[in-house]
Amino acid sequence: MAKVTPGRYTARMEGDFVVFLIGMRVNKLWAVHKWLPVFLAMTPMVRELYTNRKLGFRGTEFMLGWRSIHLLQYWDSYEQLEVYARGGQHLTAWRNFNRKIGTDGSVGIYHETYKIRANEYECFYGNMPVFGLAKVSEHIPAVGQMETSRGRMGGENEPAVPTPVDPQ
Repeated sequence: MAKVTPGRYTARMEGDFVVFLIGMRVNKLWAVHKWLPVFLAMTPMVRELYTNRKLGFRGTEFMLGWRSIHLLQYWDSYEQLEVYARGGQHLTAWRNFNRKIGTDGSVGIYHETYKIRANEYECFYGNMPVFGLAKVSEHIPAVGQMETSRGRMGGENEPAVPTPVDPQ
C-alpha cells in the first residue's frame, strides 16, 4: 500500500505538458472473449512506456470503475504522444481492436487529450500518497502562495469568506 503523506500538498511541473485519459468500458459482460483481450493489451503498452523514457511518457495512474478501467497519463508533449500512438504496442493493440471488435458494441474505448501550458493548472492533495501530477513532477507543500486554488493559478490569495450562520 502506498504511504500516505499527511498534510496539504500540490505539484509543480516545469514547462508545458499533456494530460491523456484513455480507457475501456465493458458493454457486454458476458462477452469476456471480447473485453478480456482489450484489458490485457494495456499491460504491454504501459510496460513499454515505463521502460523507454525517451518516448516522453512521465507516468500513469490506474482507476477502476464498475465496468471500466481508466488510465490517467502524463506526457512531455502532444507530439511524443502522437508518435507513440502510431507505433509500438499501441498500434498492435489498436489494429487488434479494430479487427476483432470494431463496431460490434461489446467493448467501448475512449481517450481524451489535454495540452497544459506552463503555470496554467492547479492541483491539491490532502493526506494522500504521492499521486497523479505530483508523482511525475515535484511534490511540494501547499503553503504560502500555493495554499489556495487561486494562488496556485497565479492569482492573489484572498481572505477566507465567512460561512453564513443559520439563524436557527
